[in-house]
Amino acid sequence: MKPSLPAKPNHIAILRLSALGDVCNLVPTVRALQRQWPQARITWIIGKGEYSLLAGLSGVEFVVYDKSTGFKGMRVLWRELADTRFDVLLHMQQAIRASILSLGLKAKVRVGYDKARAKDAQHRFTQLHIAPRTNPHVLESFMDFARLMGVEEGPLEWDLPVPLAAYDEARLISGGAPYLVINPCSNVRLRNFRNWSAEGYASVVEHVWVQHGLKTVLTGGGSSLEREVGEQLEALCQPGSVINAIGQTSLKGLLALIGGARAVIAPDTGPAHMANALGTPTLGLYATTNPQRAAPYLWRDYAVNAYPEAVNAFLHKSVDEVNWGQRVRHADAMSLIKADDVIAKLDALLAHTAAQPITGLTDES
Repeated sequence: MKPSLPAKPNHIAILRLSALGDVCNLVPTVRALQRQWPQARITWIIGKGEYSLLAGLSGVEFVVYDKSTGFKGMRVLWRELADTRFDVLLHMQQAIRASILSLGLKAKVRVGYDKARAKDAQHRFTQLHIAPRTNPHVLESFMDFARLMGVEEGPLEWDLPVPLAAYDEARLISGGAPYLVINPCSNVRLRNFRNWSAEGYASVVEHVWVQHGLKTVLTGGGSSLEREVGEQLEALCQPGSVINAIGQTSLKGLLALIGGARAVIAPDTGPAHMANALGTPTLGLYATTNPQRAAPYLWRDYAVNAYPEAVNAFLHKSVDEVNWGQRVRHADAMSLIKADDVIAKLDALLAHTAAQPITGLTDES
């Protein structure tokens, strides 16, 4: 017989290790659980890098697992939680590593994805499953866990913690004047063709510099690819129009920089969802992934969507004929995005949010 969910849980565990964008999309579910049961403890088992982004999230106890430590790190974590028995474990990571990690956790009931959405046989590691849903956004899939537990619907809330030191870090980079953020690269992964061209970004930089009087701050990690793209982009732009901060920010500093931006442009990558979580106008660029599933949730209508065209050109199918979440793994897919389309979407986004203060990061931030 399947176990039942507690009517009033005292201790809830969340298992979601990665990635940056996904943990941002999960925070509204955490806030919904907190609204429903303010007395409940919430323990989030999370990845090392993701913890550095969310550290200080109110009302949440974090247990950090460094994926590079492998099974040895799992055993350390299991010992740390040996005396802890959760009322419910929300297993929200569809990866075999996370499922193995879940085996050493003690919980009265384990909740996972429905069979149709589960990957790596994740549904076999859980006892209860969220209700099936057709073609959900990632954020909605996370919220389905709260719905299964009987949480009442409410506003989406994030309230990400950004320390004062992070604002100081961001202010040193931006100089305090109004600016746009472009995070040109996604994570470096095998056959992960999500990046647009430096030439395309340069056209956007010139447009916002000439037409909107905004400098562009380039952000990203410290990989050789990201630094190379940043240098290439900077060389294509007018002197003074670009501040190249690629590889120069902490994650909290990046949060602060994004929070002070007039808008953010990015492909399918974590900073786009960080911007969404902060309420910063966000323009996502999509051809290899479906924006209906993965675009910044609050700004889906402003995503540049070349995905249907890419599916047709490289998979020789229509969007309706491919699985939800199907990726187009072709190096030329993002070239279907045209600079004029990005500029048009950006102008619409800036016009739509014109009432939003354009102050940059001032001393009062």
